[in-house]
Amino acid sequence: MLRVDASRAHVEVQAGATWKSLAARLRPDDAQAQEVRTTRAAIGESIDWNAAGPDGRPAVTHVESLTLVTPDGQLRRVGRITSPELFALVVGGQGLFGALYSITLRLESLARAINEAQTPELSPQPRPGRPTPMLHLLVPPPALEAFLASTRAHCAEWRVPIQDLQLRRTRQEAETFLRWAQRDYAEVGLGLCEPATLGGAVRVTQLRRELIDTAIAHGGAFPIACTPEATRAQTEHCYPQLRGFLAEQRRLDPHEKMSNAWLRHQRSVLGRQACEVRWNR
Repeated sequence: MLRVDASRAHVEVQAGATWKSLAARLRPDDAQAQEVRTTRAAIGESIDWNAAGPDGRPAVTHVESLTLVTPDGQLRRVGRITSPELFALVVGGQGLFGALYSITLRLESLARAINEAQTPELSPQPRPGRPTPMLHLLVPPPALEAFLASTRAHCAEWRVPIQDLQLRRTRQEAETFLRWAQRDYAEVGLGLCEPATLGGAVRVTQLRRELIDTAIAHGGAFPIACTPEATRAQTEHCYPQLRGFLAEQRRLDPHEKMSNAWLRHQRSVLGRQACEVRWNR
C-alpha cells in the first residue's frame, strides 16, 4: 500500500499487491473482509481483466485513477475524469496499453463490495474424466433456467458430463471500451469432464462452442478475457467494438512493445474464415 488519502477516501496500491493483503492492511480485525473471494488474486490483474469483484461489480467501479508506464516509456497518471479515453482502454485492456505501476481505489466502493459480497452457488457433481478449464458464460437472469435446461440437454447429447456448476450475479458497467458487463448478468461457470482421448477433446471443444451459442441465443454473452474457444462469429456478435479496440492498441503501441498471447489470439480469431464443422456424435 503506497498511501491513504483520508480526505478523499482513496487508497493507492501497487499493481502487484493482492486484494487479500489490502484487506489485511485496511481492516486487520475484520475476518469477513479478509475471507472475501475475488476473481483474480492481484489487483493489477483484476484491472487488466476488469474482473468482477465479490459483489459482482466489475473492477472499474472501484478505480479512481491509474499510474502506468506507456509503450513509449512515459510514466502517466490516467484518471476517469482527466483521461477518460485512455482510462476506458486500460481498464479491461489486457495490459496492452502500458505496464501498471499503481492503482488508486475508492474506499467507499471497496467497503460496499465487502458488505454486499455474494457467496457463489456451487453444485459440484463429481464425474469420471479429466476436468477442463471452467467455461464462464453470461446470461440474463430471467433466461437462466431455460439456459441451464438447454445446457444439460447439449451436454447429454454430446455425452460430456457436467462436473462443476457455479452461479453468481454480476452488475452492469458502461465505462470501459471492451466492456463485458453490458447489462446485469447471471454468470454461469461450467466445469466439463473431458474423456482422455483425442476424440473426447475435440468433442468437448465443439460442445463449449455450442454452449457459447446457447448463451447468445438466450440474450447472453461470454467474458472475452478468458474464453479462447469462442469463434469469430461469436466474438464479433458479443464484442463488435473489438476491431476498434485493436486499432487503438496498434495506434498507441505501433512497435508492439506490449504484445501478448491474448492480443495475438484475438487478431487470429478475427482473421479466420468460417468453415463448416461436421461431427458424428
